[in-house]
Amino acid sequence: MLHVETRHAIHPSQVPGMDTAALRRNFLASGMFQPGEIRLIYTHYDRFVMGGAVPCGADLVLDRVAETGTPSFLDRREMGIVNIGATGTVAADGQVWTLERGDVLYLGMGAGAVTFGGAGRFYLTSAPAHRACPHRLIRLADSKEVRLGAAETSNKRTINQFIHPLVMESCQLILGYTTLEDGSVWNTIPSHIHDRRMEAYLYFGMEDTARVLHLMGEPQETRHLFIANEEGAISPPWSVHSGAGIGSYTFIWAMAGDNVDYTDMDFIQPGDLR
Repeated sequence: MLHVETRHAIHPSQVPGMDTAALRRNFLASGMFQPGEIRLIYTHYDRFVMGGAVPCGADLVLDRVAETGTPSFLDRREMGIVNIGATGTVAADGQVWTLERGDVLYLGMGAGAVTFGGAGRFYLTSAPAHRACPHRLIRLADSKEVRLGAAETSNKRTINQFIHPLVMESCQLILGYTTLEDGSVWNTIPSHIHDRRMEAYLYFGMEDTARVLHLMGEPQETRHLFIANEEGAISPPWSVHSGAGIGSYTFIWAMAGDNVDYTDMDFIQPGDLR
């Protein structure tokens, strides 16, 4: 079963007048992981798509998605898939890959129909592509590891870069995930914006009772979302994206836009946030 939700782009001048319900309706990504379903959120930020596929042992096939206007979803797109569940399989373009928890699979443009199977819990990200790049399964050991932060500032964390120029070639999709160490809660501090690229977060590995306080909005006009396990945030190019969590958590970051330069950020120091 396929379910697609469309999110239109929001101008920053609209956000100060939004109440909590409006903020969550426009920027919170929830309900993506439903047993036996593929659920997608099609955004008008760089036509980025995020979603979930939960096969529960019965194959799920992603092929035609009316919102893209193409015969098959990946005809003019690339995709990054992260397994946040138990062992599962992904089949496409005549190949089959087995993904353990934490593995990332990249599918290039033109891969055709994608079949999800096994006990996997698959987080899906996709961006338009103008050229085909080779498919690749990237395991944690193959990722580029970066350690940042310190216990003294409560932001000691490990960044694992997967779909990234230092690891592999993609068209415009970039993806990785960040894990906070015990006792650290703050991610992506100092915060930043990148007007040339949108970004999306997915928070996972949290207790059911835990929440992340996710900061968003313009640096001088911030707002917040309380986000639960396996929920995400859609971050427009003009918005900061940082958070602090209750207990341990990991978040997957993915982005698309004008370039694939991960360091292309405009930093905002904490003293300049409002």
